[in-house]
Amino acid sequence: MSKKFLSGNEAFAEGIRLARPQVISAYPITPQTIVVERLSEMVEDGSLSAEYIHVESEHSALSCAIGASAAGARAFTATSSQGLLYMAECLYYAAGGRFPIVMMNADRSTALPWNIYGDQRDSLSQLDSGWIQSYAENAQEALDLALMSYKIAEDKRVQTPYMANLDGFVLTHTYETVDIPTHEQADSFLPPYETDNRIDFDNPKNMAFSAGPDTNYIFKYKEHKGLLAAAEVINETEKEFAEIFGRQYTGLTENYRTDDADYIIVTLGSIAGLCRETADKLRDRGVKAGVVRIRYMRPFPNKEISDVLKNVKAYAVLEKDISFGNEGTVFTNVNSALKKAGIEVKEYNFIGGLGGRNISAGDIENIYTSIARGTGSVNFIGIGGEDNGK
Repeated sequence: MSKKFLSGNEAFAEGIRLARPQVISAYPITPQTIVVERLSEMVEDGSLSAEYIHVESEHSALSCAIGASAAGARAFTATSSQGLLYMAECLYYAAGGRFPIVMMNADRSTALPWNIYGDQRDSLSQLDSGWIQSYAENAQEALDLALMSYKIAEDKRVQTPYMANLDGFVLTHTYETVDIPTHEQADSFLPPYETDNRIDFDNPKNMAFSAGPDTNYIFKYKEHKGLLAAAEVINETEKEFAEIFGRQYTGLTENYRTDDADYIIVTLGSIAGLCRETADKLRDRGVKAGVVRIRYMRPFPNKEISDVLKNVKAYAVLEKDISFGNEGTVFTNVNSALKKAGIEVKEYNFIGGLGGRNISAGDIENIYTSIARGTGSVNFIGIGGEDNGK
């Protein structure tokens, strides 16, 4: 194992190199571009043996990956923002075909106004497409998820495509020291891809066909069950990962100082670190603050969320997303988990970071103060006036 000073994008590319994809379909879009650039360099210098295909659009990038996966190859692509929306049609084909493609999405605001900075509206808009969705906090986790993603997606109980999300610029373009496993370690963890869900001229089968209402219904049920099965496979994969690489992850969620917390912020992605620092400061003042980081939005951690929030006085969901005309998408999912468990807790939603707008430590401290005092149900950070919170 070696150490390198890498951006989140570069760390993810290193993880993909270790996973040995056989086909990479590339179409650059800010802030994802560095991932496919680095992978092209790896193919060029021989450190990665793969078919690197330049395509003409994001739609083509995922279409190409679907074709490669249908041929039995381990496939990778990457995108961001409008690129993800452009390939949205193909997301459903990949999931319905049970093709375990891995795709990195650099979370970025969507138009209009045109904006290249990071929020999470792009990926959260596609939660219903049938893909596993993870959200990394730092470059080391990005690299590790790149490697673990294939093992999770390709498991026969799952057979589902995987979208690994990295916060645009805040994570994709910031640098930190990252541990790089050896190929020998990676190969002992992730074996070559083998599947029966492929084109086989010696054993022909019908793939990507049309289906009437009765049959289609069963296919969708099985697709749903595959995504649910991913929860157990994630835990198994992370346990094996810890045994080989020495880094332990915590499944669908990560809890911080939650055992006795009165007030908890639930969030996802890179902002979790600042939330933890703020919780520590408030603890020093006698405020029992805690943080829950959602690592996976699909499959959604219903039990984990309800278990950790059932005894708090109040919680807030902090997210870089808004479902216009209603509330934040993460907030909807978290509330649903509690309602299904029969838990009644004061809940608040804070929207921030849209279009890359900064969320400060002061903003986070204000969230804890606000939920302790009671505030409107949906609140936009930094927006004053009596209309906010309604």
